[in-house]
Amino acid sequence: MKTFVFCAGFLVLCLVLCSGVSLAYSMDNYLLVSDTGEIRDSIPEERPKMKIVKTEQEWKRQLTPEQFRICRKKGTERAFTGTYWNSKEKGIYQCVACGQDLFSSETKFESGTGWPSFWAPVSSENVETETDNTLFMHRIEVRCSRCGSHLGHVFDDGPQPTGQRYCINSVSLKLIKK
Repeated sequence: MKTFVFCAGFLVLCLVLCSGVSLAYSMDNYLLVSDTGEIRDSIPEERPKMKIVKTEQEWKRQLTPEQFRICRKKGTERAFTGTYWNSKEKGIYQCVACGQDLFSSETKFESGTGWPSFWAPVSSENVETETDNTLFMHRIEVRCSRCGSHLGHVFDDGPQPTGQRYCINSVSLKLIKK
């Protein structure tokens, strides 16, 4: 059995070295991450989701200055200026930092706020929330559950069926068109 484990580990190492990806290891779970930060995970349903942890310098190398300001420093883009605020294209909106699916164009709606708005994420497991009391306001911050990137805020003034409005920065999203 030990020989098999050693051979399997050696095979994974060889594949990693030959394919230009790095290997992140956590207990029994392996996750392949390319130099661009793309996750190469062939069977994600078979294990718990892993968090992506990078240094500030690694995020700065991967993201544009505006993406870094918003995603990592909790900034906000100006209303009515983002790429997706009035987009009608169909597809899945992913996290710009890690590629996790976040929102579907099927739940996108026109909120009049100048930011892309959605009434629900694709999965509640793909986003996490935290109380945000900055700027003398009480809000609920929305983050990517995989990499912790700041996405925007969620409010209780959205349409049915959820009554929620996920007000998200375009800069933190990447649309994968259908």
